[in-house]
Amino acid sequence: MPPARRSRASSSTPAPAGQPVLHLTRFLPYRLSVLANTVSHTLAKLYEKRFGITIPEWRVIAVLGGGETLSAGEIAQRTAMDKVQVSRAISRMLDSGLILRESGDTDRRKALLTLTPKAMEIYGEIVPLALTYQAEVTDALSIEEQALLDQLLSKLQLRADQLAAARGAAGTPAAGTEGRPAGE
Repeated sequence: MPPARRSRASSSTPAPAGQPVLHLTRFLPYRLSVLANTVSHTLAKLYEKRFGITIPEWRVIAVLGGGETLSAGEIAQRTAMDKVQVSRAISRMLDSGLILRESGDTDRRKALLTLTPKAMEIYGEIVPLALTYQAEVTDALSIEEQALLDQLLSKLQLRADQLAAARGAAGTPAAGTEGRPAGE
């Protein structure tokens, strides 16, 4: 029989009396991040294999899929991706014929991006997959729990945005305002 393994907690120095202890597996930011990554990467495998696009490319397609014309900065803001990720995604999408870039009418320095018919076709195929996956994940909850989860996530996003603004950090759009695409 193998020797019993000591847990990290028992082998590490205990926190001084009165010091708070962080249990990572119960820490909300960590739990939300792990859940988001699990959901996002599982769905990404579906569309990466089938359509050859990455998570950032899907987010660009999802934001522009409503027929909007946006700048790279506006896409970054709406998707909560950094500008480098957006720039790389846009470059790949321009090369693969998924987006068009045009100069703005009022500001020629500001390039405006729209989806090509090829990207709109991909959007039309991915959305049902994404919504089905979302339904499969949330099927673990009752209808009432799903509504409550939506309400709680919106409330937490609003509070996180307020705290980010108060600390001078850029927040992301509140849930339900064209932030991260559904089902991702």
